[in-house]
Order: sequence, then C-alpha cells, then structure tokens
Amino acid sequence: MSIQVTLPDGSVRQVPEGTSPLDIAREISPRLADAAIVARVNGQLFDLKRPLETDATLQLLTTRDAEALEVYRHSTAHLCAAAVLELFPETKLGVGPPIDTGFYYDFDRPDPFTPEDLEKIEAKMWELQAQGLTYDRQLTQKTEGLKKYREMDEPMKVELIEEKADDIFSEYTLGPHFIDFCRGPHVPDTSKIKAFKLLSIAGAYWKGNEKNKQLQRIYGTAWFTKKEQDEYLAKLEEAKKRDHRKLGQELDLFSIQELAGPGLIFFHPKGGIIRKQLEDWMRDAYLRHGYSLVYTPHVMRRELWKTSGHAASYGENMFAPMELDDAEYQLKPMNCPGHILIYRDRQHSYRDLPVRLGELGTVYRYERSGTMHGLLRVRGFTQDDAHIFCTPEQIEDEMVKCLEFATETLKTFGFTEYKAEISTWDGGASGKYDGVAADWERAEGSLRKACERVGIKATVIPDEAAFYGPKIDVKLVDAIGRMWQLSTVQFDSNLPRKFELEYIAEDGKKHRPVMVHRALFGSLERFFGILVEHYAGAFPVWLAPVQTAILPITDKQMAYAREVEAKLKAAGVRVTVDDRNETIKLKIRDAQMQKVPYMLVIGGREAEGGQVAVRHRKRGDLGPVPVEEFIKTVTSDISSKTAD
Repeated sequence: MSIQVTLPDGSVRQVPEGTSPLDIAREISPRLADAAIVARVNGQLFDLKRPLETDATLQLLTTRDAEALEVYRHSTAHLCAAAVLELFPETKLGVGPPIDTGFYYDFDRPDPFTPEDLEKIEAKMWELQAQGLTYDRQLTQKTEGLKKYREMDEPMKVELIEEKADDIFSEYTLGPHFIDFCRGPHVPDTSKIKAFKLLSIAGAYWKGNEKNKQLQRIYGTAWFTKKEQDEYLAKLEEAKKRDHRKLGQELDLFSIQELAGPGLIFFHPKGGIIRKQLEDWMRDAYLRHGYSLVYTPHVMRRELWKTSGHAASYGENMFAPMELDDAEYQLKPMNCPGHILIYRDRQHSYRDLPVRLGELGTVYRYERSGTMHGLLRVRGFTQDDAHIFCTPEQIEDEMVKCLEFATETLKTFGFTEYKAEISTWDGGASGKYDGVAADWERAEGSLRKACERVGIKATVIPDEAAFYGPKIDVKLVDAIGRMWQLSTVQFDSNLPRKFELEYIAEDGKKHRPVMVHRALFGSLERFFGILVEHYAGAFPVWLAPVQTAILPITDKQMAYAREVEAKLKAAGVRVTVDDRNETIKLKIRDAQMQKVPYMLVIGGREAEGGQVAVRHRKRGDLGPVPVEEFIKTVTSDISSKTAD
C-alpha cells in the first residue's frame, strides 16, 4: 500500500507505507540525506528512521535549523548517559534535556564524580561515537515498562513513567547497556554527532525541589561543527574572566556574607559609589519623564497580599509571614500594592491621569538554596519600579513612552543591541491568569502597536505572561554577545479591579483606571552584575568608583600631588593619591589592575611645570599636559557619560 508525502515545495511523492524520512532524503539527494538531522512530519518532530504510516507533509531539518540543534544536543545527552553507564554501571538515571548552550544529564551515584571522571566519560563518549551506535525507538506498554524499570532498579524513571507516560510509550536504546524512557526524537546514529565537550559537574535536586534527593549534574556543550564549538568555548573563557563574582572580589565592589545568609548583598565603598550613580541617574530620569518619587514600607500586613493576589499566586516565592500583636505581616516581594495604596489615598480626576509613581524599592523573595547566583539571583534586591495609572485610551501612549525610556536607559549605559519579547496568556485555558478575555486582547493589542510605533520588532512568547497581564521584556546583548533579561513593561487591569481603584471621568461618573508596571534596570543588583561583566570591570569614567589615580614617583612630589588632588576634587572628580613607598611601575600596575580610567604620573619635571603625565588604562601613555587641560578632559568624559 502506498502513501502520499508532500514536500515543502509542494511536490508530492507516492511511496510505500513504512518508508522513512531518511529513505526519501536519499532519493532526493545523498547530500541531503547526509545533512539531515531530524524530520518534521505533519508539524511534529520525527526520527529520520521512523516509518511513515499515513499520508503526510514532510520537511527535512538540517544543521541550518535551530530545532535540529536541539535534537542533536538531546542525542548527545543520551550519549553522555550511555558512557556513564559503561564506566559506572551502578549509576541511576535522572533526566537529560538539551539547553541553550548544550545539554545536561542528572545522575544518582554513591560516589561524587571527579574532574578525572569527566575526562574518562568524555573519552568513552568519543569511543561510542566512533562505533556509529544507532538511536533505536521502541514502543512499550506502561505496565510492562514499569515492571522493567523496577527490575532495573531505576526509581527516577519509574516515577517519570508513572507521572507522564501514556498507556503505550516510547523508549530509546543506545548500545547494549542504555535504554531511556524518552519521547524523542533523536539523530539516527552517533556518527552524526561531530563536536561536544563535557564542561562541569554541579549538584541538582531531583525535579528542582530541595526536599528531594540531590543528584549530580554533568553539563556539556554540543555543536554541529568543531569551529562553532571552539568559538563558544572561547566565549566561555572570556565570560569566566568577566565573571562579576570574581571581579567583584578583586575590585572590592561587594560581598555576600555567610553570617548574614545567602542571596543578600553587601555593597562595599567602591560598589556603593557605582550604585549611587545608577540610583541618581534613574531618579533624575524619573523626574524628566514625568514620574513622581514615592517610598513604601518593606513589610506590610498579609491581608494586603491576599487582596492583591500575591499570597495565592506568588506565595511560595514570599518569605513566611510574621505574627505581630495586631496581624500577620510579610516582607514585600513587589512594590505594586504599595503604589496602589498611594494612588487610592485620594480621589483622582481624568485631568490628573496619567499618574506615574516611581520608587527604587527594595523587595524580598524566597529563592531556594542552590538557585542563587552572585548579584544575578538574590533574595533581597532593589527594583527601579514604577506604576502608571491611566485611562484605557492612554495605555498605548504610555507603553510607547515606557519603551522609549527603556531604550534611552540601555544606550546611556553602553548597550546598543537588544531584543524584545511580548509574553501573552493562554486564552484562559489553564485558569492561572486573572481577568477576562476582552481585557487581555485589548492589552496584547496595545503592546503590539506600541512596539510598532517605537520601531521595535518583538517576538511573541505564548503563555508566558504575568498572572495579571501581558508584558514586554527587553533583553540586552552584552559585549561578548550574551543576552540578558532587563527591562519589563507589563499591562494590568486586574489589580485596579481588586483594589477598586477609580477616577472621575469627563462624564462626571466614576471609572476604573488601568495600570502599567515597569522596571528598566530590572533590579539594581542584577543590572550592576551585568555592567561588571559587560565592561569586564573597566567601567566608563562616569561610573568608575575611582576615576583618576595620582601616582607620585617619589615623596618629593607628594605636596604637588596633593595640590592636584584638591583641584580634581573641587571639579567633582573621584580621585586617590597612591602615597605608598613603592616603585612607579608597581603603582601603575596596581592602578591598572584596579581598572582606574586615568593615571597621573608625577615626577620632578611635572611638579616644576604644573603638569601631569597622563596614562589611560586602555590607550597607554598620553603624554604630559597642564593640570587644567586634564581636568577639562576628565570632566567632559564624566558629563557626557561616554561609554569607554
């Protein structure tokens, strides 16, 4: 019996039932068959070797397709697990998905993996790869599968099958010792896998729950070509050099104190100066953009969080309530209810709207142990949070202004490349979103129009909205091409309803405003960490904690050095004098290591002539200049906020 297969160009092939996508690829071109990684059949990803049983549309995906890379990495994760079982047969299997930069696989094993084990596993993976082992799909009845995995003593697989498997489910084998409950698809065989490397070992709780057993996670990367992999590994090495945790310690910017607890940041004097620049710029920008500055408490009654919906929808991310003499209180995870109470405290006319309230408000969220990461994921952080209360007719214009404010922020701090995403709801299917369809449709339409007006191309991400409304996320691209989540602009008609907000409209009647949530830094801590990595600690002059270091060659020039210091301080420059009894080479090296933008070397000639010998951290020696001329240079850099 024959079936009909329709290709992307519209051509139709009649082939025998049971023909595989790989068979069709070989008929079209041996070169295509060699390049193919996976197929898309009737819109679903499909193994190249899996027989076609009915009429179908067929697309062959190659190394040009992002989905093919995801399948390729998933197959490499299976190859890693097969190698582990060959070397350490007592190991129990968790899960092994593809991720953005490669893959990981979770294992349960009595002994911890060592770096030497990682080398052995990678060597075994290449040994298996050379054998051209096939990824073979087989179908199994659920009852038989559960019995088999229990006999194999694979408790995590049994748990997954009980939770996720249909009555008949798919498994994949790879070599004589590896079989895995898996929906697939996979590459045909290991010869397709050309470039991979194991990177690290980490702890990971089963299913991400700290109440479950801790497993060992092996991370790896996989690419279609060695060239792509080498480029990624080079970028990874550069990222390690830029790691904000490492630079934060070397430059004495911040710390996390064990006695105080994880995820809580202590900004040191130098870090405090940089943070002050961020805060001052944002508060000044608030005022320029028509916001009013407000301040709200760090802890409020639990009843407030019940009214807002956070207690029900966000409760697991909040710190536990505190029982006080009059009620239960909780640390705030968000600033929005506080701003709502300020708006609600007085009657508003349509002439007052929009009301824009901005705050650098510190919030507290219960991040689980093991999930925190330096400044990027913490338990206490300060958001540049603002909420706009406006009429439905004003919402689109307000969204446009928020996006323009976001791009201004990015450019000011040296980010020229960014991407935007619109997160929408699921149409109400899950019941996890508040509100009615008409409000969601109006809001999502306003977000799309706002992006069009600003000239931002935004990708739509379904079912990723906040529980109270759709949002736009702006993701910046840093100096080495990494993407970071930063600004977010969110629509909300639900909190105004829950808090019964009102304004008197032109018709003299009470109407309900709509609300915009927006944060542009995201959080000061996270943005600070991103800045450290983007600039590799070498901040632009206007942000640098020490903008100029004065380096006298001998004690004889110390008095003149202090005179220069006084002039720079009077001009508003952050300056230090290195008065140690050390060689000038050491002083220059130390200032360079601290990434000070300008170094002023002062010897006898400079002291006599009223000059300074200027050295720039990147451009090297710039020669002697009069002190007043240097002051003009450095103050120009500061006032113009030049991104160095």
